[in-house]
Formats: sequence, structure tokens, C-alpha cells
Amino acid sequence: MPTAKHRILADIPDLLAPGGRPRKLLLVVPIATALSLGVVTALATVPGQRLNEVSVQEVVESLAVAPIAASAQDSDAFVRLVRIRSGDSISSILDRLGASDKEVLSFIIASEEGKSAIRGMRAGEPVTATVTTAGRILSLDLLTNAGANRYSVIRQGETIVESAHERNTETAIQVRGGTIRSSLFAATDAAGLSDDVAMKLAELFGTEIDFHTDLRKGDRFSVVFESISEGGVDISTGKILAAEFINRGKRHAVVLFREASGRESYYTPDGRSLRQAFLRSPLEFSRVTSGFAMRFHPIKKMWRQHKGVDFGAATGTAVKATSDGKVDFVGVQRGYGNVIKLTHRNEISTVYAHLSRFASGLKKGESVEQGEIIGYVGQTGWATGPHLHYEFRSKGQPLDPMSADLPTAQPLTKAEMTRFRAQVEQNIDRLAILNRSTAADIASID
Repeated sequence: MPTAKHRILADIPDLLAPGGRPRKLLLVVPIATALSLGVVTALATVPGQRLNEVSVQEVVESLAVAPIAASAQDSDAFVRLVRIRSGDSISSILDRLGASDKEVLSFIIASEEGKSAIRGMRAGEPVTATVTTAGRILSLDLLTNAGANRYSVIRQGETIVESAHERNTETAIQVRGGTIRSSLFAATDAAGLSDDVAMKLAELFGTEIDFHTDLRKGDRFSVVFESISEGGVDISTGKILAAEFINRGKRHAVVLFREASGRESYYTPDGRSLRQAFLRSPLEFSRVTSGFAMRFHPIKKMWRQHKGVDFGAATGTAVKATSDGKVDFVGVQRGYGNVIKLTHRNEISTVYAHLSRFASGLKKGESVEQGEIIGYVGQTGWATGPHLHYEFRSKGQPLDPMSADLPTAQPLTKAEMTRFRAQVEQNIDRLAILNRSTAADIASID
């Protein structure tokens, strides 16, 4: 399948949403240029960074383009890309692609291969289509089953042809690093890493670094990861095998370890598991709107102790469990509105309130893992705007989750440490080799 490249500009300061947040863009490129798209955000900026200082970063990404024979009537066609969202149907995806082609929609729904592809859709995977300005689909390419399979539809004259096959991919290990100059996303862009890597770094180091407030110009990172390619073109990022983040001069590192049970988990190089540690924040890169302190309640019109932290975020933003635990309560509770209460080890519990809705199938007694999506931000109950109210309690007593010493897991046993060292040694060495170059990079910062 042919590929092509198209250059775009990212980190454009004058394309900002209200509140200074960058807009997510649906990019449209003429079919004559073929397809290569990149959407870059500049969240989690370094404190004090002025928006007009944001640099212009050229991003090049290659994507496969299905061969089509465009007729004269289809000369106004464009190649478009969207990503599957949670709850999407094939109809909603075609709507966002600007397609109103009922013939192709009916073909996909009626086809066994098409129905199988729809069942295998996963949030975050790209969907590309060549669409005329009249909404006629010339080709459509859909990745399914976590990117393992490809389903394609091509219009050949008045005939619609489909194909579905397992992707022929190759996996290689890459090592890259970067230095924070304005934001985490800008730094990963400059290093040629995807937004997925930036988000994963924030998740891995979220137990030690508060990415809302702690990020500083001059911080640097290194990452060892799997790169997945198809036909010689990098198409996605696989597992992160090891990573290091140096924040305010302090080094934090993690490595991926396959336990004897076959379960893969992240550990610190000294054998401390991150799975049972608590994330500082249940949201990614949100701003704290109300801290752990006395406050004037906006509805009750009285001063009272605020026993949690409020995170301002848009309605529908995913809320994650901050640690492994069990669901103690999921439902509606007075001022909390839609609320989830989780219990964790050592008599610790967490509360997630004012949710718009819960994750599908979540019920009392169910086990959840750290980072698992359990609900979505809303403004139910006593809330004057969309936000998440989060509480962290130890033996029933509320603690400030942003500053408390959060519990960590027990280190591996002596026997387990022997296996651990043998398994992760090579990836730790890869980080060490990269650090010699990233350390020198900091000297070039103004």
C-alpha cells in the first residue's frame, strides 16, 4: 500500500480555545498531496510560559493511503482523518469525516467483514477516508482490534470493494530523549514521539511528579519503547519498556517487568512496584480549582472545610482510579451527585464525585486497576460547574492528596529481585547510554 508525506505546522499560538487551551483540529488535506496528519497540543505548559513564545514545530507523519481511481467528478475529493471516540458508531464516524454516503454505510453494515470491523473498533484508533465535497466516499480505511487488523472499502466506479486482513507489522526497540522547553507535548513532538507517549510518561511518573505544577524548563526525559511499523513506515508505539524523568534535578525512573504470573507491571529500578502506589491526580493535566482547605461553599453560602480537591475539567473528561481497589459504592448520593467510592489496601479509600456518568458495567464489589477509567466529569449534585471532586481518606480521615505522603508497594523479594535484575538490566543500560546525550542538550537552553 503506497504512502506519502505532507507537512503541517503545529503548536500554532493563535489557534487557541477559550482559556488559553489549544484546539484539537480536524485537518483536511487535498487528495493531490496524499495523506500525513499530525494533531499536536500544548497542554501542561511550564509555569510562566507566555503563549506568544510557543515555537512552530513541523511534524511529519506517514500513513498508508489506499489506492483509488478518482474520476473527473471526484476531483474535489479530500483525504480526512478522525480518531474513534468512546461510544462511536460507524454512522457518527462518517458524520465527522464529512461523509453522507448512505450507499457505503449500508454496504458496511450489511457486510460480515464490515460488521466484524465495527465490533472491533477501539477508541483512539485512526480512521482515514477520501471524501468528496458532496460527501461521497471514495475510500475508507479503518484499524480494528487495537490496530491489529485493517478493514478497507474502495469505490471503483459504481462498484464498492472491501478487504479485511491482519496487518503485517514489525516491532523494533527505539530509544529517544528530550528536554522540556515549553511543554511536555512540545518536547515529545521535538523528539519524534507520539502524544500517546507523552500521556504514558505523565501516567508512569504521576506518583512522584505533579504534572500540573511541577514541570520546569530544563527538565528532561528518556524513554525506551517498542516501535511498530508496517511496510517500513512507523505506524504506532507499543509498550514503554523503560523511562526516566529528571524533574527539578531529581531523577525518577521506571522499568517494565514481567512477573512470574505473566503479568507485566512497572517498577522502579530498586524493585518497588508502581501498581499499588497512588496517582496524585485522577485526571490528566487538569487545573486545581479548589484546594484542601476552608472555603465559602458556593451553594450553601457558608464557610466549611473542603475535605478534597476539585479538578476543573470539561464535561465528559475521563476519570481514572488512582490505585488498585474495589468499588464500595457507585450511584447517587446527595451533594456528591453521581459518585464512586473505592476502597484500597491499608484502610485507604478514595471518592470521585459530581460525575456525569459511570464507566459501563461498573458495579459494587468490582475490582479496578490503577489508571482504569471509572467515570466521567460532570456537575451533578451540589456543583456550580463541571469539575471532579476527589477525596483521599486514610482510616476514615481526609488527607490532602496533593501533598500527603502516599503509600507505596512492598519491594520484590530476594528471589524475585534476581529475576527482576536479569530481565530489566538491558533496558536500564539503554537509558544510561541515552542520558549522556540528553544531559548535554540542557546546556543549549536559553
